[in-house]
Amino acid sequence: MRVLKFILVCLFLQFAKTTSYGQTLPVGATAVEDYYRNGQLLGLTDTNVSFTVRPIFPALLKGRRNAYYPDTTELRYNLLNADGQWQQKGSKLKISLLPVSLQTQFNSHHPYGWNDGAMIPSKGLQTLISAGIYLDYGILSVQFKPEFVTAANSEFETFNNGHYDVIFARYYDIYNNIDLPARFGTSSYNKVYWGQSSIRLNYKALSFGLSTESLWWGPGIRSSLLMSNNAPGFAHLTFNTIKPLKTPLGSFEGQLIAGRLENSGFAPLVPDHSYFGTNLYIPKPNDWRYLAGVVLTWQPKWIPGLFLGYDQSSQTYGKDLNGIRDYLPLFTTVKPVTAPDGAINKQDQRSAMFVRWLWTKEQAEVYFEYGHNNYTNDATQDVLTPDKSRAYIFGLRKILPFNRSRNENLLIGLEVTQLQETSIDNIKGGYEWYVNKNIRQGYTNHGEVLGAGIGPGGNLQSLNVSWIKGLKKLGIQIERYAHNNDFYYYAYYDSGDFRRHWVDLSFAANGEWNYKNLIFNAKLMGVQSINYQWYINQVQPADAPYFVNGINAFNLQLQLGATYRF
Repeated sequence: MRVLKFILVCLFLQFAKTTSYGQTLPVGATAVEDYYRNGQLLGLTDTNVSFTVRPIFPALLKGRRNAYYPDTTELRYNLLNADGQWQQKGSKLKISLLPVSLQTQFNSHHPYGWNDGAMIPSKGLQTLISAGIYLDYGILSVQFKPEFVTAANSEFETFNNGHYDVIFARYYDIYNNIDLPARFGTSSYNKVYWGQSSIRLNYKALSFGLSTESLWWGPGIRSSLLMSNNAPGFAHLTFNTIKPLKTPLGSFEGQLIAGRLENSGFAPLVPDHSYFGTNLYIPKPNDWRYLAGVVLTWQPKWIPGLFLGYDQSSQTYGKDLNGIRDYLPLFTTVKPVTAPDGAINKQDQRSAMFVRWLWTKEQAEVYFEYGHNNYTNDATQDVLTPDKSRAYIFGLRKILPFNRSRNENLLIGLEVTQLQETSIDNIKGGYEWYVNKNIRQGYTNHGEVLGAGIGPGGNLQSLNVSWIKGLKKLGIQIERYAHNNDFYYYAYYDSGDFRRHWVDLSFAANGEWNYKNLIFNAKLMGVQSINYQWYINQVQPADAPYFVNGINAFNLQLQLGATYRF
């Protein structure tokens, strides 16, 4: 309580300018995070940072003194007539006010979207509010940035009631083994999270602490196989680099975490369904889950701009933790997917390798991530069947000068994510990405996937074209998203029905714009869902053509937001 009173008193004192070096830039920070990465292509920001281990610490980047004002040509204003930084003369204590942000999202027909942190998949209007404070005292830093989300969570059509009972049964076969509710309850949703908060000890290039911040591992923009900001952040101990660690072999970045994952508490569908008088929903264990993970990126000094990386994660129920091997499974022998003698494998594991190659002269980059779900320790089998339980992300980005005298450019980005399993036997065996029969919440936190937001069995192709100038951006986005093709093949493969793929085609206009202390963002997107929820008319006349129209749906999504920087 005394510490809190001291902080409040300090906020009302005369502020003196200072700079805090340990605060992080939250994953997905509007416009600012884009600026740093785009700036690498333009030669404006530090090209030694991989952007494969986030959040980043911008104040430690070359030539950057304030995380939220990365554009050195931007004029500084003070709309509220209050400086957001304070340091008492002769004291080591530094205090900064973190930006206040308001983000809203509206879906007209059904939930859509991912990589939105504490927000939930929801129809209707939802709002996310965040603000905070940062304290720096010597090697100690405290970042307190909670998040509050409220969502109308309106009713919508989930899995169509016209499906045959056996199709419902197969739906539950998959979604009983992953915590991905179609709807988060039957009423409005309100929740407060610790958000982008942390307490750390920072020394030179290393940091150790406790954090609830969102993480992102890998080079992807729209997707990451193992760690993204699709789900709310989770409490974790972290030991990580805060800037590239230089060695004779090149520079390294990395992070080691030990965290706690939480369950949503909601069933796959509301209401539940039965099959031959048996309830299809099998309640999941209510135990918390322990997650251990590591990511390491290497930049060889002989090849500027090349980043090679590896990440790995393993989760288990808290009740099954027993000894150092369970707490640090990343440093022990990998258990096979199928344990001997019918024993249950109590761990859910996945790993990936990735590469990002930055070409500054060409103002372009290319990246690739390739991962295995519930990998084995059999190198021979991995060579013989590299496509088994695999997923990958491929992307490239290129900047084209548009008006050099005004620093205007065109940015073209293409990314492909493929999570669909390649073997129907693996799909029937329940080995699709993020789904697990033994850790029955799957790879999720609070009911959302920790990795790629398109979820198990999903495929995504994304094209973005944008005009950019500093923090300003105006662009269009075109995407094709195939929903859980693994479920499609599991449910309909035996019948030979290949008409039912659920595919979303979307077109969006988006923009980000800075004005004095403010950064605004907006997005307007139309989504045409073909064969929504994999449904087509079940009964057709004998003389009807084989290919018939499915049940299509149109969803309009609107996003608006504003961030105030002190």
